Amino acid sequence: MNLKNIIALGEYDAATNGRYIDYNILKQQITLGNLLAISGGRKEIFKSTVFLPVARGYWVAITLTTADDYTVNRILLRSGKVTVKETFEGVYAENIGEVAYRASCFENAA
Repeated sequence: MNLKNIIALGEYDAATNGRYIDYNILKQQITLGNLLAISGGRKEIFKSTVFLPVARGYWVAITLTTADDYTVNRILLRSGKVTVKETFEGVYAENIGEVAYRASCFENAA
């Protein structure tokens, strides 16, 4: 089962909450270096969330909220189940690259 099917079934509802996200603007805010370090440039976009695959079932999910800031989640996708491992809320555009990279690290930063 792929990521979009899991989201459509309601396993990860944060993807449908928020504003439309423009990937080209987000790419400029994250910077190309961070984007390549996180996912090698791979991405999946679903409504208000950009998903960046990391490795071994881990993904970084970046959602543009209605408050015009971002929520970044590190999620683990295994056996058709989504587990949120870490959440960063209220991230502003100038910090999104650093926070997204930190979320891509497998160990909890807390």
